[in-house]
Amino acid sequence: MKTLILLLAMLMGSLLYSQNSAENTGNITVNVPNAQTDEGAVLFALYSEDNFLQGKPVYSAYSEITDGKATGIFENVPSGTYSIVFFHDENNNKKMDFDENGMPLENYATSGETASYGPPNWDESNFIYDGSDRLFEIRF
Repeated sequence: MKTLILLLAMLMGSLLYSQNSAENTGNITVNVPNAQTDEGAVLFALYSEDNFLQGKPVYSAYSEITDGKATGIFENVPSGTYSIVFFHDENNNKKMDFDENGMPLENYATSGETASYGPPNWDESNFIYDGSDRLFEIRF
């Protein structure tokens, strides 16, 4: 009988744990209201601290631009600490373009509260995500 009760308790615990894990994922939506033109697209990247601006992001999204507006959606994102970085890929070459001095030729932005000069910075752009659906409006 003890064994049966113990097995039942373990089963209930694992069911509760799996339900709790499933509840901690959601969608992160990013609205960009101010693209200068409708040419090209906006490419979105969601990074963790481990891979911030280093290779492939944890999640990525793509959006065409209509009337200067674009929306990127990252689906089924687990809770954690992330940073959003995006840019207006005006020539659709799927990469950020720079001049010979290293200055960006295409507009970009991050999820940070401050608009600093220079490349995106993890400390200024990260946010804690609790797994519930979240909406950002970020301007270039």
